Amino acid sequence: MVTKDGEDVTEQYEKGAEETLKIAKLLNIKKAILKQRSPSCGSGQIYNGSFTDTIIEGEGLTTKLLKENGIEVISEEEL
Repeated sequence: MVTKDGEDVTEQYEKGAEETLKIAKLLNIKKAILKQRSPSCGSGQIYNGSFTDTIIEGEGLTTKLLKENGIEVISEEEL
């Protein structure tokens, strides 16, 4: 994960995903509604990271981690 200015923020995104999972487990969360196309929360679609508003198929870091741990993830667009 790199910002538009070239700063590598991967570690911060990973920590955020891990903290989200920790809270979800603590609260026995089974389903999460996250922001579509986000590099962290995207579910099925994410921006490709080129800062050109190009959307590709994929999952954000938090979404992927939650799903790997049995938590269903949907986007706000699926409500």
